[in-house]
This record gives sequence, structure tokens and C-alpha cells, in this order.
Amino acid sequence: MTRWLSADEQRTWRNFLAATQLIDEALDRQLQRDAGMPHTYYMILVALSEAPGRSMRMSELASRAQSSQSRLSHAVARLEERGWVRRERCPSDRRGNVAVLTGEGFRALAEAAPGHVEQVRRSLFDALTPEQVRALDEICVAVRRAHGNGES
Repeated sequence: MTRWLSADEQRTWRNFLAATQLIDEALDRQLQRDAGMPHTYYMILVALSEAPGRSMRMSELASRAQSSQSRLSHAVARLEERGWVRRERCPSDRRGNVAVLTGEGFRALAEAAPGHVEQVRRSLFDALTPEQVRALDEICVAVRRAHGNGES
């Protein structure tokens, strides 16, 4: 039996979709304008910058970026063209590949980060009270746990 959404749930769902779309579009516009990269590329660079040795298996990077392997491979190819990432064979498994953040890629990320953080503040946190920020964090953690993706 289908568990239809109540009127309150339907309104909340639609507001959630609209809000996340507005935030995603604002972040993408800002990064394209100020750093010449889409938000997806920025998130890949961030993940690599936080990884040990600034490198990560492509499969793990795809998971972290919430992307398919083929989509991530395409994005990494574009990042390679810019000199921001390079691919290497995985030393422990010669069949696998590792994406490595280059010095040039780290500099591009460092230059893009201040504008990105300011846009995140404008797009989300400036509109919320400290209590709402805590509630939003709790909500996000609960949703991630429901999907087996725990707290970060």
C-alpha cells in the first residue's frame, strides 16, 4: 500500500527540492564566474585535497563525489586537461587508478575557496539562526544514516 505524503510532507518536500536547487545553482554560478569551474570539479578537488597524499582511488572518489565511475572519469579527464589532477596506476592494485591533486590544482582550489565559502554563507547560513543550523545538521545526519552513509 502506498504511503502518500501528507499535505505538510508534500509542502516540506517541495520546499526542500526548491531550496537545494537554488543553493546548487548559486554555488555553480559563483564557481563558474569566479574560478571557471563547475561545483562538481570543486568538490573533486576538495576531496583530493583532504585525502592522504592528496590522492584517492577513482572508485572511492566517485563514491565521495556521489557520481558514477564514468561521470567521474569524464570530470577527471577535464581536470587533467587543466593540469589540476593526474591519474596514476594504483600501487597496490595495478588494475585500479588513483587521482592525484597536482600543485597547480591545489592552488586553483585555494584561490576558489574564499569565494565559494562566502557563497555558501550567503546561500544557506546567513538565512538561518544558530538553532536552525543545529536542526539542519541533525536532519542531514538522520537522512544520511537512513541511507547507510553515517555522519561525516
